[in-house]
Amino acid sequence: MNPPVSRRALAIGLCTVVVAVAFESIAVATAMPVAAQDLNGLAVYAWAFSLFLIGMLLATVVAGRLCDRVGPVRPFLAGVAIFAAGLVVAATAETMAQLIGARLVQGLGGGVMNVATFVCIAQAFDERSRPRMFSYISTAWVVPSFVGPPVSAWLTHQLSWHWVFWSVLPLVGLGTAFVLPSLVRLHRSRSAEPSPEPGAGPEERRPAPLWAAVVVAASAAAIQLAGQRLDLVAIGLAVAGLAGLAIALPPLMPPGFLRLRRGLPMVIMSRALLPGAFFGAEVFVPLMLVEQRGIPLILAGAVLTCGAVGWTTGAWIQSRDRIELPRSRLILAGTVCVAAGLVLVAATALLPWLWVGLVAVGWVIGGFGMGLGIASTSIAAMSLAPDDQQGRIASSLQLGDSLGAALFAGVSGSIFAALRGSGDHVLTFGAVMTAMVVVGLLGVGAAARIPQGARHPASGR
Repeated sequence: MNPPVSRRALAIGLCTVVVAVAFESIAVATAMPVAAQDLNGLAVYAWAFSLFLIGMLLATVVAGRLCDRVGPVRPFLAGVAIFAAGLVVAATAETMAQLIGARLVQGLGGGVMNVATFVCIAQAFDERSRPRMFSYISTAWVVPSFVGPPVSAWLTHQLSWHWVFWSVLPLVGLGTAFVLPSLVRLHRSRSAEPSPEPGAGPEERRPAPLWAAVVVAASAAAIQLAGQRLDLVAIGLAVAGLAGLAIALPPLMPPGFLRLRRGLPMVIMSRALLPGAFFGAEVFVPLMLVEQRGIPLILAGAVLTCGAVGWTTGAWIQSRDRIELPRSRLILAGTVCVAAGLVLVAATALLPWLWVGLVAVGWVIGGFGMGLGIASTSIAAMSLAPDDQQGRIASSLQLGDSLGAALFAGVSGSIFAALRGSGDHVLTFGAVMTAMVVVGLLGVGAAARIPQGARHPASGR
């Protein structure tokens, strides 16, 4: 007889691994301005972030189908191994191309881990426990923001930015060792359950649409490449990229996604636009503060910590039993806060005489919106997904997350690359942040189309 899965041990273990991945993410965001200058790679600065997201995008599709077929444990451990390999490649990088390639590998590993974590929660926790568990995961994502920026800045100045990547490896190993016993018990307990009937779930037994994932990733890259050029080739790349997305997204998303159908498609659309707006701006917040305002790197990174405070607060509030608002309203509130926070950041970029502290205020508000919205979209999607399709819906949700962040980080990077030669920091960073405000407002529109009280896709809404 298999021993029962300890939910507490599983929760602690998953959160430990998430802390390691989150520390890497926030530390890299702080150290990247120095790394890009050291490797003469400012012209391709945004690719270090967008290729990470494209890697996540590609991995989430395959990981979702794998989790439905073999369970989340083996994909999770494979994702950890790939992520660790990417850390080693980045830590030994001597060119910007190697660093960007390493970020792609890290994205592949992170994408697998994200989906597997979602499925672990779906399988091991009941509906009442899931909001609290997602608040723990959200907190684990943002807690490293309190120590990541100063530690990253210290390592960068005292040793080298390479040590930012080396420092994450012990955390990954510790988290894996901690979570492994609980994952093994979960795998054994799920393996002991009766297998589905031979004819059950034909759609879930199809091969993973890897071609579609590859086309989506290539399309996202083509659209970003188009932004680096101002000629007919750019137009051709953009058209090809958009056509590729139109062809490849439908098999990977719930029915009605491209038609903007109310319900689950709009949950995933909101999930795409929320991180698209937030992270599309975040990759340039430290660089803006360093180059436009002359802020020391450690203080520029501290602004990301301010966002973490807001994110943690929003995630904690959405998990409270006393909050009686439907998930649709919480998602809408989150998108409104992200858009409002970006307005403050954009205003500070466009009006240099404004107090620079407004960037921190805006990032607190934006982070609060992310804490409300990200956890709530996860809960809403999970409640709409049948038990035997949790991996597939997790894949669609994470795909939307990665695609939105990759595309709009690419958009912000393209705007930056096109304007940085002018030497006008107000124009360059103001245009980047204003574009992300527009994305945030699109997120508000998508969230407004999530019907209140929709609980199951059979409702047809």
